[in-house]
Amino acid sequence: MSEMPRHLHKSKHKIHWMRKIFFAALGLIFFGNVFAQDDTTQKIVYDRFNSAQQQAKPYVILISADGFRWDFAKKYHAENILRLSNEGVTASSMLPSFPSLTFPNHYSIATGLYPAHHGLVNNGFYDENKHSLYSMNDKAAVKDSFWYGGTPLWVLAEQQHMLSASFYWVGSEAPEQGIFPTYYYNYNEGIDIDRRVAVVKNWLQLPEGRRPHFIAFYLPQVDHAAHLFGPDSKEAGYAVQFVDSAIGKLVSSLSELQLPVNYILVSDHGMTKVDTINTMPLPAAIDTAKFIIPPGDALLQLYAKDKQDILPTYRQLKTEAKYFDAYLTTEMPERWHYSKTDDYYNRIGDIILVPHLPRVFNIRQRKTSVGKHGFDPAIKDMHAIFYAWGPAFKTGKKIDAFENINVYPLVAKILGLNYPANIDGNPEVLKKTLK
Repeated sequence: MSEMPRHLHKSKHKIHWMRKIFFAALGLIFFGNVFAQDDTTQKIVYDRFNSAQQQAKPYVILISADGFRWDFAKKYHAENILRLSNEGVTASSMLPSFPSLTFPNHYSIATGLYPAHHGLVNNGFYDENKHSLYSMNDKAAVKDSFWYGGTPLWVLAEQQHMLSASFYWVGSEAPEQGIFPTYYYNYNEGIDIDRRVAVVKNWLQLPEGRRPHFIAFYLPQVDHAAHLFGPDSKEAGYAVQFVDSAIGKLVSSLSELQLPVNYILVSDHGMTKVDTINTMPLPAAIDTAKFIIPPGDALLQLYAKDKQDILPTYRQLKTEAKYFDAYLTTEMPERWHYSKTDDYYNRIGDIILVPHLPRVFNIRQRKTSVGKHGFDPAIKDMHAIFYAWGPAFKTGKKIDAFENINVYPLVAKILGLNYPANIDGNPEVLKKTLK
């Protein structure tokens, strides 16, 4: 793969371009009119305070750089991220959960559960009990706690009288178990990075009783750029540089407070280049009158209106399949944790279609983006990042790839929080990263 020149990060007009174009286009492309009316108001739950015990705890800022592939920091010379990670812990990569999509994986990081166990099994899916579709573009669904299982980190903290904050994270806009973060924002495109950094700094300057010890922070730019232009594009490089600059600003600003802040920088998935010319239509074996089919390109889920139609359609699909695999939910690869027995909320389709890269589905036969994700987590291009630094972490520690469900018990350990015994994450996996 080609690399961008080292002077890339110094170009002010490119950073300005990133801020103006990518924020606007992200809303237009991925969220449609859902977020057209930006709600930039901070939400605050006023009747909460840190207990005396929690006031003495350290701080964790969990940062997600959406779509930041495992190799992007070196590929695009993210000097702040590389420098900071060298002062702490660097994983060779982090494996997303299946499917390697944004909403399922952000929520897996937040809950320590595989998607089939926490309920967000895709960016869009059907719930047969509710007879309703969930979509990340549906503002009402995003804010409906019905869709979210598990105990996300902000809920875990609040239940133990530790305040939390979220500057965008999947699930944080819904009152899960009746609980919002003490401080949070509905996802919007109207707040620039300088203001966001200032808000986080203000949170950490609040009186100890009102100061959040767990903060979630989200950056979408890399995902958007790599989708539109591909993971090897100059635009992806600009986006990496924007994120690197944002991390540098955040750490520099907060260092003035001299607080024991621990940073964990992750991404939800990687990105790969696909064939945008030879895309696949809906297979001829599928009768659209018999199945509910949410949108998808790296994964298609078929929900049968009549269960008797499952096997005949599946058999036809198996004969038709050339550039994709067809699965029944009873025969999914075990390593995906995505079978019928894993499906705690009955939300996985009756038939799953998985394309062979670089082919993707394009069932609406529209222009499709060159960068995609959602594929098998074992594919290296799907791998994400994990960097961590701060007083809790060892210095100069390199670790092997691991699954993202293991971030949850790590954060809980640093903050001294008790967590449910039935999570999928294993506390032993990242124990070696801590001092």
